[in-house]
Amino acid sequence: MHPLKGRVALVTGASAPHGIGRAIALRLAQDGAAVVVTDIAGNVDIDGKPVQRAELLQGVVSEISGAGGTAFSALLDVTNADDIQTAIGQAIAKFGKLNIAVNNAGSLAGSDSFLSTTPEQWRSSFDVNLLGPMMVSQAVIPQMRDIGGGRIINIGSTASLGAEPGFGAYTTMKHGLVGLTKTLAAEFGPDGILCNTVCPGYIATDMHTAANTRLAAERGISVAQMKSERYANVALRDAGLPEDVANAVAYLAGPQANYVTGINLSVTGGVPFGI
Repeated sequence: MHPLKGRVALVTGASAPHGIGRAIALRLAQDGAAVVVTDIAGNVDIDGKPVQRAELLQGVVSEISGAGGTAFSALLDVTNADDIQTAIGQAIAKFGKLNIAVNNAGSLAGSDSFLSTTPEQWRSSFDVNLLGPMMVSQAVIPQMRDIGGGRIINIGSTASLGAEPGFGAYTTMKHGLVGLTKTLAAEFGPDGILCNTVCPGYIATDMHTAANTRLAAERGISVAQMKSERYANVALRDAGLPEDVANAVAYLAGPQANYVTGINLSVTGGVPFGI
């Protein structure tokens, strides 16, 4: 079955080899969508070596194409309005439309004790985690309205629903993302545009691994002990996989979610949301 056959999806932040964005792109393509995979330009460290994100994006495209799907890549900085318009223009020029937008790109800027963070870190977190999804949504909604509807799926976090120490900027922006989701759902529901938030818990991505390493160093304990402590309150006692989040996105993007909008869908393994 290909429930998304004939649909076109844009996924931001899709280059990381063990990332949620990549898993989402692969799953939407598996379900039949043509996928535009995007990420910011520049290098990322892979096993101690710098690798161009453009190269990683092309790897995602090749994997989708090799499985019989359709995809292309575009460099896109979600904090840059011109980048957003260019990437969306390329997608529409190639495929004629854009049905699904997944705002996945994120940043842990300002992940430190509250008193140690700077205004610059908070601005950086705001630009990537909240302003970026807002600008992408503003750019895709007019043509979604023109084609009779669409889906916007924002990738939030348990930090959208609660808080733990050391992630003040991230938590604040992810709470704001829920507000954005509900605003879009309320305002554009009459146009057939559905907007929802997927809230991952502890997911075994590069970003999550880096957070575990940082927190362990701050505590002076091993990463294994840090993971054990962090997952102690998770009902399933472990981190999830990027594919678990991708499955939730596929549901919200597909026909089985035709009457679902404005929700926070938690993919957490039963983790409490904190305060």
